Amino acid sequence: MSRPAKIGAAEALKTLPKWAAAPGGRDAICRTFRFSDFTAAFGFMTRIALMAEKMDHHPEWSNVYNRVDVTLATHDVEGVSELDVTLAKLMDMAAKSAGMKED
Repeated sequence: MSRPAKIGAAEALKTLPKWAAAPGGRDAICRTFRFSDFTAAFGFMTRIALMAEKMDHHPEWSNVYNRVDVTLATHDVEGVSELDVTLAKLMDMAAKSAGMKED
């Protein structure tokens, strides 16, 4: 599978208004999702895990109760690529249907 070229966080964020540049100068994007409870958060993570596996592109994330913290970067290009934008948009859509609390 051909991997997309690096586009950088600044370019990616032009189409991802709820995402932010990762701290520390790393070329990555991040977002925190908050849900009604642990079950909703874990359900979201399960749906995304299945999508990510099909894309062969896996997020860096952690879960504490109703919160899921996500960082996206394409490791083989050492920065943000279109794969990250695609996965971020899928996460945004899935979060809405999983009972995400609005920011």
